[in-house]
Amino acid sequence: MKILLVEDEIRMAQALMELLRLEHYEVEHCADGISGLDAISSNAFDVIILDVMLPGKDGFSIAREARKEGIRTPILMLTAKGELDDKVNGLDSGADDYLTKPFMTKELLARVRALSRRNILSSADGTLSFGDIELDTNTMSLSCRTTKQSVRLGEKEFRILEYLIANRGNILTREQLVLKIWDYDSEAE
Repeated sequence: MKILLVEDEIRMAQALMELLRLEHYEVEHCADGISGLDAISSNAFDVIILDVMLPGKDGFSIAREARKEGIRTPILMLTAKGELDDKVNGLDSGADDYLTKPFMTKELLARVRALSRRNILSSADGTLSFGDIELDTNTMSLSCRTTKQSVRLGEKEFRILEYLIANRGNILTREQLVLKIWDYDSEAE
């Protein structure tokens, strides 16, 4: 799973990236609001962790602009701004969750897991459906309800199909697929 961390405080960002990588998440970091919004626009992430007080553009504005662009990626605001009005503003601007600093790492990780589950759009049994096909997210297998045939997919095949089904009705660019499935540094063509 790929996470975008938009955090300007370097020590905090390094600690969060280390924590998330220990949990086997792929993490990309942006240290300001403008590069954060640019990265969000690529729609290549499963979860976004967003600070509010950022240079260039604040987190509330970033969340609003991302939602206007049609980005549905779950956003967790992680910030020192803990007043009730700040929380309401964050959630109303498009964030899915709001956690104030300081925080307990177990809670942060639980919230990230919860947001990632929401993003998959699967049924309670862990399947994604489109037409007469079903993609089982637990076994990485694809089955057809009509023919009753099933095949186990490789990791990349599974991730491509999962991304396409989760974004049904949207036109996805080649670049979005490459960024989501492979990565910026990939030499895949």
